[in-house]
Amino acid sequence: MEQLFARPCPCGAGRPYDACCGPLHRGDRQATTAVELMRSRYAAYAVGDADHVFRTWHPRTRPADVAPDSDTEWLGLEVVGTSEGGVEDDSGEVEFVARFRTTTATGAMHERSRFSRRAGRWMYVDGDLF
Repeated sequence: MEQLFARPCPCGAGRPYDACCGPLHRGDRQATTAVELMRSRYAAYAVGDADHVFRTWHPRTRPADVAPDSDTEWLGLEVVGTSEGGVEDDSGEVEFVARFRTTTATGAMHERSRFSRRAGRWMYVDGDLF
């Protein structure tokens, strides 16, 4: 059976999970850009890592329950565009489309997410769905 670490990362960056979002999920390193954080959050939903989702959600906007829905299978991620959110920025936006399947439907979530740097770490603030 193939290990999670050797498998391609669910974020779609084209690298193995352990060389991509795995180190961020384990807390071995922090995301350096807003888009890297967004990709790691998508991958966290895909692998069921609620702790990473919680840690990277701004405390001002974070809901009480961030547990991924176990009935949702995440099928793919497309980054549509970014605005700021680089290594020198304190805020940024990432627009993406995330495809999913549930027991009753297949669909896509299209969001423009806002991120800010808090104490030197990128955090998800909120987003607008399309």
